[in-house]
Amino acid sequence: MRGVIAAGHPLSAAAGADVLRAGGNAVDAAVAAVLTSFVAESVLTGPGAGGFMLVHTPAGERVLLDFFVAAPGAGRVAEPAPLLPIDVHFTETITQEFHVGVSSCGVYGTCAGLAAALDRFGTLPLADLSAGAARLAREGVEIAPLQEYLLDILSPILSSTPEAADLYEPEGRPLRAGERLFQPELAELVDRLGVEGPDFLYRGDVARAVAEWVGERGGLLTATDLESYEVIDRIPTEVRYGGRVVLTNPPPSSGGILIANSLALLERLSGPIGVEALVEVMARTDAVRNDEFGEGLQKAGFAEQLLAPGALDAAAGLVASRLGSTTHVSVLDEQGGCASVTCSNGSSSGVVVPGTGLHLNNMLGEADLNPAGWHSHPAGRRIPSMMAPTIVLRDDRPEAVLGSAGSNRIRSAILQMVLSVVDLGLGARAAVDRPRVHWERGAVDAEPGVDPAALERIEAAGYPVRRWSERNLFFGGVQAAVRDTADGTLSGAGDPRRGGAAIVVT
Repeated sequence: MRGVIAAGHPLSAAAGADVLRAGGNAVDAAVAAVLTSFVAESVLTGPGAGGFMLVHTPAGERVLLDFFVAAPGAGRVAEPAPLLPIDVHFTETITQEFHVGVSSCGVYGTCAGLAAALDRFGTLPLADLSAGAARLAREGVEIAPLQEYLLDILSPILSSTPEAADLYEPEGRPLRAGERLFQPELAELVDRLGVEGPDFLYRGDVARAVAEWVGERGGLLTATDLESYEVIDRIPTEVRYGGRVVLTNPPPSSGGILIANSLALLERLSGPIGVEALVEVMARTDAVRNDEFGEGLQKAGFAEQLLAPGALDAAAGLVASRLGSTTHVSVLDEQGGCASVTCSNGSSSGVVVPGTGLHLNNMLGEADLNPAGWHSHPAGRRIPSMMAPTIVLRDDRPEAVLGSAGSNRIRSAILQMVLSVVDLGLGARAAVDRPRVHWERGAVDAEPGVDPAALERIEAAGYPVRRWSERNLFFGGVQAAVRDTADGTLSGAGDPRRGGAAIVVT
């Protein structure tokens, strides 16, 4: 089948492209690519992670499958062990603190989500889609330069337990470009997933092994948490921008609704959208993340309240007067079906459960996802996420399928990508390559290539600007598939900031 796929690693993209060539649809290709990402990008994602898949079928059905991490702790009364704080240095001067260890691990969902998506929307057996990923895990994946950088900056986490160090630093140092990462236990897990489905990870022997390993070391994850985990159907959030309908991740996740809020504000501004307008909208959108925001995400009707025309009109007026960061797979097939999948292990926890192939997430230790404090989410609640798989529709046909990695930078990366496609008419490659800005905590980060005069005006308006000397994965990793609405030409782009790749299948 003709189509296009973009993913966070060349091997992931190649796996999805092979499925399209074999006649599989967008969801089949997405599942194969995500399973391969477990192996090729195992620090960023895996069976111990969580995620979301946004699907638009050729018949027009729209659904968001939520298989993100849930808060653990069901049936446990003891206090959790302390989180382990670790600094990750993106550059010599840019640092972000993460918290890891067994108390950072939430209830994983990726395998349950992939199986559910395939059952509902796929056409090929799971075993056919998992075989290649299992083979790669056994044969070893060669470390590319960008993966070397990632393993190096995450080394304090990956060396924090003997089990993680044995896997990622077998020579007592981070693996280097050209060396191979071997994951035989992950290979067995993926093979078993293809044959049995995901039940053994939630109700079988692996679930028991995970709960015992984490629980004995003071973590919150229990057998009850795993047994009660379910994939949830959600109605995507919709917002209109530039004559399009943009579909994205709804509450209780936060990233999609913040992107929708930004697009709705930009729709109300007159004239071209420059860097100053973009920064002001980012700042205004961030202002809605007040004390009530986290609880509001859990309530029905919150998206409609946040996107109410009156509130948006008022906020846009304030903007006008003032102006005077995971991995992702995007697939679009020739029938008009598409899948946008974002999965994340956070920054990883360092907790590798022996004999299972599972490296668990650290979502309970991500400050962006726990604004009310550590371990404040009740057991079973989905942890809010910035992850926002997104689809842009024009005349009810997919024009762009995209998503990003990058923690809190996800929403700014996706927002700028949508503007590049809709406002500037750019194809996938040019849109992904455009330099980005990000507003956070009253300051602006800017990649090289952003209009220097605009940055000077932003500084004059009172925002400090940090000018980066080169592109960096700090600014996200957008993987995008785009259809030219004039002639139907397909294009795709993997983000070079995170070693992404894209393949057009003709």
